[in-house]
Amino acid sequence: MKSEPQCFSFEDLKKAPGRTNCWDGVRNFQARNFLRDEVQIGDGVLFYHSNISEPAIVGLAKVVRAGYPDHTALDPRAEHFDPRAGDANPIWYMVDVAYAGDLARPLTRDDLRRHPVLAGMDVLRKGNRLSVQPVTETQWFAVLEVGGALDPFAEEQRGKT
Repeated sequence: MKSEPQCFSFEDLKKAPGRTNCWDGVRNFQARNFLRDEVQIGDGVLFYHSNISEPAIVGLAKVVRAGYPDHTALDPRAEHFDPRAGDANPIWYMVDVAYAGDLARPLTRDDLRRHPVLAGMDVLRKGNRLSVQPVTETQWFAVLEVGGALDPFAEEQRGKT
């Protein structure tokens, strides 16, 4: 998931109550469909800072609430208001994410390009501006390895067996 740090940063997520926040304001139909139909509770999130001098994956989060109508689309005072949206026709969706862990260092686009698995990530495709993109399991574990992070779900999964 991509965010401009001046709008909402990884540090903002870490400082949020319960280290949890909604991922709102997505106004692209392809990304909306992904949030609404594909993203599930427990999914891992690579938190990516965009629109800065050196865009990078900066941390890890997890989905704690699956897709639901984005209330900011209904609020005329909200930055992401959409007059076409309504209670019967929400149009836009969001999920809730929670802080899951830090990387030892941010992974820049150059870092991703240099890695044989990560070089194929959607975030590197020319012209791709989607704020929500799928990541394969292989890419997830490669990011953990290159980013020097422990798997935030390993302990959680051990407790389920």
